Amino acid sequence: MDRTDDRPVYVIGGGPGGLAAAAALRERGVRAVVLEKSDAVGASWRRHYDRLHLHTTRKLSGLPGLPMPRSFGRWVSRDNVIRYLEKYAEFHELEIVTGVEVTRVEATEDGWLLHATGGRRLTGRAVVVATGYNHTPALPDWPGRDSYTGRLLHAGEYRDPTPYQGKDVLVVGAGNTGTEIAVDLVEGGAARVRLAIRTPPHIVRRSTVGWPAQRTGILVRRLPTRLVDGLGSALATISVPDLTAHGLPRPAEGLYSRVRAGAIPVQDVGLVKAVRAGRVEPVAALSSFDGDTAVLADGSRTTPDTVIAATGYRRALENLLGHLEVLDSRGRPLTRGGRSPARAPGLYFTGFTNPISGMFREMSIDAQRIAKALSRT
Repeated sequence: MDRTDDRPVYVIGGGPGGLAAAAALRERGVRAVVLEKSDAVGASWRRHYDRLHLHTTRKLSGLPGLPMPRSFGRWVSRDNVIRYLEKYAEFHELEIVTGVEVTRVEATEDGWLLHATGGRRLTGRAVVVATGYNHTPALPDWPGRDSYTGRLLHAGEYRDPTPYQGKDVLVVGAGNTGTEIAVDLVEGGAARVRLAIRTPPHIVRRSTVGWPAQRTGILVRRLPTRLVDGLGSALATISVPDLTAHGLPRPAEGLYSRVRAGAIPVQDVGLVKAVRAGRVEPVAALSSFDGDTAVLADGSRTTPDTVIAATGYRRALENLLGHLEVLDSRGRPLTRGGRSPARAPGLYFTGFTNPISGMFREMSIDAQRIAKALSRT
């Protein structure tokens, strides 16, 4: 394919979204250079806790051009995701430069200028931003946080339950990460585990009679919210026990209404059993600290040895792109996939949503759309 513009498309981020975009571009004859600030691809996956598995099936999680191996099983482990990403980059012969962090992206008259570590100034015809959904740990500034005398860490620092054996642990946040860490702790020998919950989550079975929740998520994406809320409520009544008596009531808001607001359901990987057995104790949200004490929203007080904050991540795109007016009020990209912002043609985003249809699946779709858009220019 002949081109008068031989400048590359720069892909910022060597995670699954960035690798998928680069592979899809290469397949269409577009040169793509992946810039990764760490020393290897899949950096965020290397930092995740040991127990983690994809909540989406292997068959629906492969990136463009290379299925995940059958030997990985149905629910792929963290270590196998890392192996897959390494193999993916090798298989597609991707052009990856590690140890380079892009600090600012600027539009020029005929393309893009990237400012990077070491004083680098890189010029490209287009830019794909794939720095990740889980980029910068978000740790709330709870009153008295600095005075807390126990150990406080973000869930991003948690690896395995060994250091917490025999300890009293408060896990803050009832998303997939918080609930899975809570289960990991009780199974790994923690003396007591409480789960601080601000808003009760919707809990779904990862698979029901062999049918994965992800496939349901794909099927219902374009249905009316009210209809999906009703279906979700009926399914929960049938498949998930009511845990109200154990301190974890069913949510008042519908499942898909919550998804639309950005809160995906919790997949049950042992939480229901642990709560029913009294091994994971749901408690009120954490409101403040007082010395060695964690003060909860209902006024109760507890003195855990460790507090693990599963309080999410920020996209942290403001310094990189804030001046381009391509982010919404919450710092999220205004566009995704094959669409560029009106103010910044040639700038693309992938991997900044967490859909119930599966993040890997959606990044694969984004990659194909980005490649299609850029192969026309």
